[in-house]
Amino acid sequence: MFDLILYQPEIPPNTGNIIRVCANTGTRLHLVEPLGFDMEDRRLRRAGLDYREWANVVQYASLDQCLDQLPGARVFACSTRGTVSYTENAYRPDDVFLFGPETRGLPQDLLASMSPGRTLRIPMRSGSRSLNLSNAVAVVLYEAWRQLEFEGGN
Repeated sequence: MFDLILYQPEIPPNTGNIIRVCANTGTRLHLVEPLGFDMEDRRLRRAGLDYREWANVVQYASLDQCLDQLPGARVFACSTRGTVSYTENAYRPDDVFLFGPETRGLPQDLLASMSPGRTLRIPMRSGSRSLNLSNAVAVVLYEAWRQLEFEGGN
């Protein structure tokens, strides 16, 4: 299925909610340090409930270390500064979705290094800043999974 990378996530309940989404979609979760919390944080565990045991979660010291574990994968960066709506791509199994930290998003130099058409955005009303990270992850993952006709789901 898919891979999801959280680059330097900061808010434990968001990551806990994302763990639940990943467990329920069969998505592998990759966390790139530094994290803004400890993996034993009670707020993370409360939001994730007992889904942690069903989720495949791996931590990395750097984004490069993480990407080395996903050779040849198509990586889509998700950002409010994205150039393509998340609905405009035809997704494939093993695609990778990269999200940045809640307070600052992905670094501009990282976005600039992405292949054309691989920087996604979720449309919002004019003047809106951003969606909650866990909501944005759910929107993108479920669209990608929908395109695969919810393969492996019930």
